[in-house]
Amino acid sequence: MAQIGTVLITGGSGRVGRSTLACLAKTGRFNIRATARDVDASSPYLKSIGAHDVVKFDLKDKATWMPATEGVTHIFSSSMDALIEQHMDFSKFLGEQRKDQIKHVVRVSCMGADTNTNSYNPDVHSSVAGAPIPLMLQHYWWSEECLIKSGVPTTSVRGNFYMNHLLKNEVENIKNGFFNSPIGTCKNSFVSACDQGEAAAVCLFEGPEKHANKFYDVTGPEPQSMAEVAADLSEAWGQKVEYRVQDIEQFTKDFGPTRAQFFEYLRNGFYTRCSPDFYNLTGRKPTSYKNYLTQPGPHGGTGLEELFSTTGSMYTKGVDQFADLAKVKKV
Repeated sequence: MAQIGTVLITGGSGRVGRSTLACLAKTGRFNIRATARDVDASSPYLKSIGAHDVVKFDLKDKATWMPATEGVTHIFSSSMDALIEQHMDFSKFLGEQRKDQIKHVVRVSCMGADTNTNSYNPDVHSSVAGAPIPLMLQHYWWSEECLIKSGVPTTSVRGNFYMNHLLKNEVENIKNGFFNSPIGTCKNSFVSACDQGEAAAVCLFEGPEKHANKFYDVTGPEPQSMAEVAADLSEAWGQKVEYRVQDIEQFTKDFGPTRAQFFEYLRNGFYTRCSPDFYNLTGRKPTSYKNYLTQPGPHGGTGLEELFSTTGSMYTKGVDQFADLAKVKKV
């Protein structure tokens, strides 16, 4: 079958990117160009899961943008929350330098982003009087909006809160038989990053004719409490793990107010609902937390293996990586 084109996978080593890459590789229809800041270090892994080549790309280094996008027809777009300003600049670059070349961009975003698909006032929080919606969610919408404004056909795949982020900062406590979280008794339909990657791959494979200007919410198959999460982890790991409710004030001290504001949406039911979008895209039920932990994803690894690895360690207790995020302005 004919090749569809060359797809640039940004964040190919990340939680969603590697699943998207592996799923697209199985179609055999794309020339897959993965990106890395350190090409030599990342190439062996990225090629092992299906990349044809690996190029240097760094949102903080504009000199890498032009060569990385040479000949590219499709883009899987993913970036760290703290790099929203650089992502907006890159989107503007795509509109100015690659608009006639790029057929489709699929952007990873977050369920609840303030968008033109919702009657959602960014100045009104869903449960905190006098507060705006979480800054991180406002920025997730900015990350979509800048691509739309650039004029490239855009699809957004909005994940619920990731299963693999849920306990990543609690590994040392887990080894001692417990974990902390401020979520309390509220249930959330936590999503597998593998599912989000698969959904993104489907959108890229089926193309902009079907998916441009579409916004998909990807969630888990059922809402779970943290006690239920602890029970699934205990069974998968073979060791008892207890959930301990953490004071939100302590969580704020550990990770900063911006992340704490986002977690308020995990504490008030905002992420409880289950969306049918993943089933409608793929024809199958979303992955449960237990299956995420025990079954290999498209890239080959299980969630349990990832939990105890260094992969995906994004947050450090005592470090507020979003301290300056409020200073960012729309490009």
